[in-house]
Amino acid sequence: MTERITARQFHESPGVEDWRVLFSGACAHFRSGSFAAGVALVDAIGSLADAADHHPDVDLRYRGVTVRLWTHDVDGLSERDVGLARQISEAARRLGVPAAPADVQDVQIAIDALVGPDVVPFWRAVLGYRQVGDEDLLDPRGRGPSLWFQHMDAPRPQRNRVHVDISVPHDQAEGRVAAALAAGGHLVSDEHAPAWWTLADAEGNEADLATWMGRGD
Repeated sequence: MTERITARQFHESPGVEDWRVLFSGACAHFRSGSFAAGVALVDAIGSLADAADHHPDVDLRYRGVTVRLWTHDVDGLSERDVGLARQISEAARRLGVPAAPADVQDVQIAIDALVGPDVVPFWRAVLGYRQVGDEDLLDPRGRGPSLWFQHMDAPRPQRNRVHVDISVPHDQAEGRVAAALAAGGHLVSDEHAPAWWTLADAEGNEADLATWMGRGD
């Protein structure tokens, strides 16, 4: 039976140096440099996935291929993801396609809600998304950012009710925070770092930069 593993266990596994755990799973980006090279890598990934009976999400663009691994049976990561990640990285090396771990990220829009059931149906309908649990909406096409509805105990009129969550590689987070501060932003709170840093632009609009670390791993 497939067992769920933590983000830390995934990262401590040998042979997954190309991969980074984000909100949506273990992700890797490979800089193919051309569409033809990207197609060749996608073809190799397809063969490996069929052989393993474990199928990742693959996004092919002109200059790169992004892959996301997730085990739906356990609604998380498993050793099946570790094994396929190794094989995909090996295939990319054979094809001369380098990995770019810093090039992956997930974007999530968070909406503060006093009564989630009153607002979730609207966003589900207007976006054509599907609901997962009580707090999350996902794009069934896998293209748009996810929405998370954060419960509020009381109104907070001094703050915006919508902010952006960006899940970044754990080894890129501090650099991204520094870049945001250098670009005119300010630090609202690092109380929960390295799980997330809350930042704001010059007018107070907020964003959380998040990693897998500090979340029970």
